[in-house]
Amino acid sequence: MAKIDVSEWKEFIVGELFPNLVKPAVLHTRQVVESDEGVPYVVRTKFNNGIKCRVHTVDGVEPSPAGVITWGAENATFFYQTEPFLSGRDIYYIDTREYSSMTCIFLASCLQTVTHKYPYNFGLFPDLLKEERIKLPAADDEPDWAYMDQYMSEIMQACEVNLEILNRADGEKHEVDVSVWKGFPIGDIFNVVKGTRLTKANMKPGDTRFIGSSAMNNGCTAQVGNTENIHPKNTLTVCYNGSVGETFYQDEPFLASDDVNVLYPKFQMTREIALFIAPLIKAVSARYNYVDKWKREDMIADTIKLPVTTDGDPDWTYMDEYMRSMIVSAEADLIAIQLTI
Repeated sequence: MAKIDVSEWKEFIVGELFPNLVKPAVLHTRQVVESDEGVPYVVRTKFNNGIKCRVHTVDGVEPSPAGVITWGAENATFFYQTEPFLSGRDIYYIDTREYSSMTCIFLASCLQTVTHKYPYNFGLFPDLLKEERIKLPAADDEPDWAYMDQYMSEIMQACEVNLEILNRADGEKHEVDVSVWKGFPIGDIFNVVKGTRLTKANMKPGDTRFIGSSAMNNGCTAQVGNTENIHPKNTLTVCYNGSVGETFYQDEPFLASDDVNVLYPKFQMTREIALFIAPLIKAVSARYNYVDKWKREDMIADTIKLPVTTDGDPDWTYMDEYMRSMIVSAEADLIAIQLTI
């Protein structure tokens, strides 16, 4: 599908388009009872359509309606909700029930363009959102809702084709046998170095990556010109605070915030080995969260399971070759997808 042309789009004030921004009833953590048959529980997260889990309904806490667009004041991300839902603290919604689902999904993406102004400590509350301006396709100076619906419907149809291709490719793969893998403390194979605090006020313009506590963009939250405390390429970064456990391979020199630990390999690490290990480290982090944090001393002691040689040492050659084969396969799948667009 061709790149969308936004040159003729017009700006609209959010509060004029949607005066009804709603603060729903809050289901507090102490009231949450998880249930696979329950309703979605929407919280302040950027993942899984904002849904943490499914929960039982509670007397006195009315579920919000389906067909609305939710966002969290912190970690502001807009999601279209297809089912009635309950929500945690500081979740709000735009009443978009009069519009089609495709239109709402399109609109959520347009609303997302304002969220970069609102970091975690500066929430996007309804009064602020009402003042924001977003660009939308327009006809006769009004939002072109029909165009949004049609465009998004075409995108979804293309995605269904691509997913089918991916499913076929995935069906050709086999699970890795990890039964003979061995546990190694992270501190035995990496030197764990804490990042250094750098405030926005002290950031200089430049093109060096600044790795912060983010799950997005390989952890890069800014480009800076500061030259102190630069870490070398061919290392891993792991968030110990904020987006706890997010692990990324860094292929360029960078700076790291004090919410990040940098893992210096004690072995000859290739990019492929790093990409093999990164999800294994992230999996270990599941026992930690924003409150607990994954402190440096815990990270050093925690173990990850790795394939081993007959001598019981990490099988770096296997990891490298396995990941190379996965990359070649993924590139072939991507080419197949591109040929369908």
